[in-house]
Amino acid sequence: MVAPLHLVCRRRVAEHLGTDRFASACAKSARGRCSASTAGRQDRESVLGNDVAAQNPRILLAGGGTGGHLFPALAIADEGRKIEPAAELLFIGTKNKIEARVVPQRGYPFQTIWISGLHRRLTLDNLLFPVKVAVSLVQSFVIIKRFQPDVVVGTGGYVCGPILSVATWFGIPTVLHESNSYPGFTTRLLAGRVNKVFTAFDATMKWLKRTDNVEVVGTPTRESLGIASKEDGRGFFNLDQTRKTVLVLGGSLGATSVNNAVLGSIEELLAAGIQLIWQTGQRDIERVKQAIGSRSVGWLGAFIDRMEYAFAAADIVVCRAGATTLAELTRVGKPAILVPYPHAAADHQTHNAKAMVDGGAGLMIADADASQKLKPAILDLLKDQRRLARMREASLTLGKPEAGRRIAEMILQFTR
Repeated sequence: MVAPLHLVCRRRVAEHLGTDRFASACAKSARGRCSASTAGRQDRESVLGNDVAAQNPRILLAGGGTGGHLFPALAIADEGRKIEPAAELLFIGTKNKIEARVVPQRGYPFQTIWISGLHRRLTLDNLLFPVKVAVSLVQSFVIIKRFQPDVVVGTGGYVCGPILSVATWFGIPTVLHESNSYPGFTTRLLAGRVNKVFTAFDATMKWLKRTDNVEVVGTPTRESLGIASKEDGRGFFNLDQTRKTVLVLGGSLGATSVNNAVLGSIEELLAAGIQLIWQTGQRDIERVKQAIGSRSVGWLGAFIDRMEYAFAAADIVVCRAGATTLAELTRVGKPAILVPYPHAAADHQTHNAKAMVDGGAGLMIADADASQKLKPAILDLLKDQRRLARMREASLTLGKPEAGRRIAEMILQFTR
């Protein structure tokens, strides 16, 4: 069902451009995948119209669904704006996910398309998926026609698929970043068609059919991380400056097993004088609040908007092992207890966590063991200051804080 709708969308676009211009666009797309240096403003003018008067580079970014896809895109945008303050940026996402709230807060223009991922069970969203693909491709064409970008950037996730697909049809330079060791479906589908692919792991290349356009640079992280002091962080969350502090994260969507393990350990953690900064995720916040009752645990909430203060305040971090989370940990040098998500594609979170453990920057606990092993791991680690110091140094050694700037520089080259 999806393939015919995809062809219908291409025919609709061809009707809008005219057959000759659409054929020219497809030819330019094929050439652009081989020689990106000749793509950009010239192709944009010939394909989308010659009314491009603005001299400022225009960059279209697509990424969202989870913080792991969104925050690298924001980091790239921040670095691009620093290098080229006049650059015009536009973010594309979906209306009900994290990007719809966070991107406008960060001051960037934001538009939505109608698309979602495929679920592993029969759902209404899955039945509607072919329709969403068709609609999102048309929406992507309209956005690209109006914004007329010099380059289109995707940071993984389903929202990137339609935007990058349409951009490649028109020979607009395209850049894709993949944070995880095992690339997602969108990356595997489009990596051979885009001009440049940036990855965080060497191992990612073995999953890609084309590798001549791949560069390993790391995962972009927010520049604000690492600037705040411990005192600033604890002051931001109204915490005791003298108590040991544990940051508990389940990712932007939360992690029920991690939340349950902390709930099961809460009495002993509080008795040991430990305070928490605890991001539960939206799905678990009311349940956790009810279980905690009137006890003061430190700070408790569904989502942390100012992660720079959360990292600064924490002595250790308990979290999943998504690539973006690990990149942020290694930028700020935080010792971590990692509980990999057990259902991640190709078990990539376990592979991510092993890299941290092998590098001396973290401990790993299997999701199934979290309820028994998390509490003693936290208590033992907080008692061993020498070990914590070694883990901090190891974490910083693993970090690649320059990744965002490197990617932004390459993206801006496509606009010249």
